Amino acid sequence: MEIKNIQKLVHNWIIHHGIRYFNVLTNTILLSEEVGEVSRIIARNYGEQSKQKNLKKNEDLGEELSDVLFVLVCLANQTGIDLEKSFHKKLKKKEIRDHGRHHENEKLK
Repeated sequence: MEIKNIQKLVHNWIIHHGIRYFNVLTNTILLSEEVGEVSRIIARNYGEQSKQKNLKKNEDLGEELSDVLFVLVCLANQTGIDLEKSFHKKLKKKEIRDHGRHHENEKLK
């Protein structure tokens, strides 16, 4: 699915189910909250942190990453950002900037 289609899907969901977008500040805070939930799952499942006994057994990393994507897309929509265009621009910049750097990094070999 193209990013522009994801942006349209989120916009239509907001209009039909969410009434309106939360303001940019609220969505920024919600994005931080969702990233924190992703971090918690990764720390407990892939890092060294122990799981707490009272936590849900089936924490869903994919669901939490989707929450991050949803709020990120909301922020892009409400600030007029074409994420697909911006992403391709950033990827080109990273290709030029990072290609040689990563190939020369002994820690990655």
